[in-house]
Amino acid sequence: MASGDAVNGLSSVAGSAYLSIQPGAGVEWIIHNILVPDGSTSGVEVYAWTGATYILIATITSSMLTHNFHITNTYYLKLKNLAAGALYLGYDGIVVK
Repeated sequence: MASGDAVNGLSSVAGSAYLSIQPGAGVEWIIHNILVPDGSTSGVEVYAWTGATYILIATITSSMLTHNFHITNTYYLKLKNLAAGALYLGYDGIVVK
């Protein structure tokens, strides 16, 4: 992928499981939108993650639109589905390096 290319993903995530938003080694992305079904009553936790260390950014019940999360292979985002059943979760953004 070249700088300026779109990146995106949409996956079914089991209850209590995570979706990692993580580029390959040496690649950097800016994630603009985190996609969560509107009205997800159990919620989704959004984490900044380094593998060993993490920060809970927010617990959300609908999408986070027009944000700027700068991520790399070692500093990335994880979404945790808090529901008992599966939810479709996703993201989109651009490659910057």
